[in-house]
Order: sequence, then structure tokens, then C-alpha cells
Amino acid sequence: MKDKTIDYMLRATWQAVARMYNEEASKYGATMATGFALLSIDKDKGTPSTALGPKMGMEATSLTRTLKSMEEKGLIVRKKNPEDGRGVIIELTEAGQEKRALSKTTVLQFNESVKRVVSEEKLNHFMEVAEIINELITDKKIYLEQELQKK
Repeated sequence: MKDKTIDYMLRATWQAVARMYNEEASKYGATMATGFALLSIDKDKGTPSTALGPKMGMEATSLTRTLKSMEEKGLIVRKKNPEDGRGVIIELTEAGQEKRALSKTTVLQFNESVKRVVSEEKLNHFMEVAEIINELITDKKIYLEQELQKK
């Protein structure tokens, strides 16, 4: 694209970050999704399975596949939710705790690498812009004028 759009830059950057994380995770027999799930599960109390999808922004089918793989690898166990018999709590095993620590180190290393070359001011601006974009999308304000014109 000759003139890069905001969405193009977001998508290209996220794809590069995802590729980087997947390459790193593959060294340990994991994926970026696995690492993200490990970081999203409360390491002490576990996390209700119904809370994981929204927390991770992941579709139910992808989450189910990721959790199944994690369970097969011995990273998590599913336990009945004592507060809601119909629900399930996802808890980390000892192996899951170890992989979670590795995932956390990987994410922190990425953050530190970026912080070494990008000023705090620029990072703050980036975070502000990302928050604004998320709010515009969440509040459905992107195509609002088009919707109003249709009525």
C-alpha cells in the first residue's frame, strides 16, 4: 500500500508480533495462544472458563481448541466451579506454572526491548491512541454517521 492506513499498520504490526511470539513459543512446544492463555489464568485461584474467552478476546471454538491442547500437554486441569456446579475452573498445573513464568518473561523481554528504543513519551502516545481506537470500536462510533444517514 502506497499510503499506509491506520488499520494496515495495526494489522501488519500485530501479525509481526504474533509471528515473533509463535516462533519463540515453538522452541518450547507451545503457541502464542497457549502463552496468552497461561497469562490469562489466575496462577493462584484459577479462572472460570466462561471468563477466559472475553478476557482473551478469543472465540469460543478457538479457546476450546487451545484449552484442549493445554490439557493434553498437562498445563491445565479443569475442576468444577464450587460456586456454580455447572461451571468449570481452569487451573494451572505445576508444568503450566512453569510455562506461564516463561511466557511472562517473554512478554516482559519484548516490552523492555521496545522501551529501549522508543521514548516513554512516544509509548504513552501509542497507548493513548490504541485506547481511543478501542473506545471508538467498543462504543460503535466508527460507522455511526453512515448508520444515521441510512435512517
